[in-house]
Amino acid sequence: MKVSSVPSPNMKPNMKMKKNNRTTENLLRMQKHKLLYLMVLPGLVYFIIFKYFPMGGLVIAFQDYQAFLGITGSPWVGMKHFIRLFTEPTFFMLLRNTLVLFALNIVIFFPLPIILALMLNEVRKLVFKNIIQTIIYIPHFMSWVIIVSISYVFLTVDGGVLNEMIAALGGEKISFLTSQEWLRTVYMGQVIWKELGWSTIIYLSAITVVDTQLYEAAEMDGAGRLRKTWHVTLPAIRPVIITLLILKIGSTLDLGFEHMYLLLNSLNREVAEIFDTYIYTAGLKNGQLSFSTTVGLFKGVVGLILIMGSNRLAKKFGEDGVY
Repeated sequence: MKVSSVPSPNMKPNMKMKKNNRTTENLLRMQKHKLLYLMVLPGLVYFIIFKYFPMGGLVIAFQDYQAFLGITGSPWVGMKHFIRLFTEPTFFMLLRNTLVLFALNIVIFFPLPIILALMLNEVRKLVFKNIIQTIIYIPHFMSWVIIVSISYVFLTVDGGVLNEMIAALGGEKISFLTSQEWLRTVYMGQVIWKELGWSTIIYLSAITVVDTQLYEAAEMDGAGRLRKTWHVTLPAIRPVIITLLILKIGSTLDLGFEHMYLLLNSLNREVAEIFDTYIYTAGLKNGQLSFSTTVGLFKGVVGLILIMGSNRLAKKFGEDGVY
């Protein structure tokens, strides 16, 4: 004999009461932490205005956009621009250059802030530690124009400090800034110089909250500084490392326009042209707004897929992930 489950007439009022209670709790929580919400507000407004609102313009990737017709009047062309992107001879060059530079960032640059943070953590004299941090943080606040200009003074063939030293020692001057062989070395050197110090801040913050009792227990077991670093500090900051690595993987195709554009010239274009500079060339210089939007949308979709995939992989191995 089947018993039909008839919803109680009081069920809907109870559900409404629960919903109202949750709303009230949320409002009370916001009232209690209103200063924190006010601090978040500028960042939220920034993302809405400059990140989410412009997404409405992504539709022109599927149009033959013409400024005088606008978005509503421009003809739809479907996947025409995507087909063009994937069939252009330059696509694989752009993909190769972008992936090579990203791989260099992951393999060479990503571990360096971790190592530097661990080294700074071992500095016991506070004054000396503050001096080092100040020196390594300063380059972050310089624009890429200044960084590349200083590099030019050192690396240019005519009168460059490094080339003059090479010539004085009897060597042959090297065209660092126009050579395809040296482009990636120069690029990585500038990235390390500018961002290494600043990138240590998050790791240093994570290290400061490590339970000191763990160090005391390790010391009682006879562990030295190196073993304490390896068995206590690194496992403690591993969630932070995993989170930053996932975010870094999400920006695989997003290396930044300004830096590479300042290094780009006709002699090294074969290894220096990346998606970011190509968007500028195709979109602003040649007026192909729909096509440049297509390239940007392709970058965004790939980044989203990579960050979701790496986050899922991290969770599969028992890590927290980003979300």
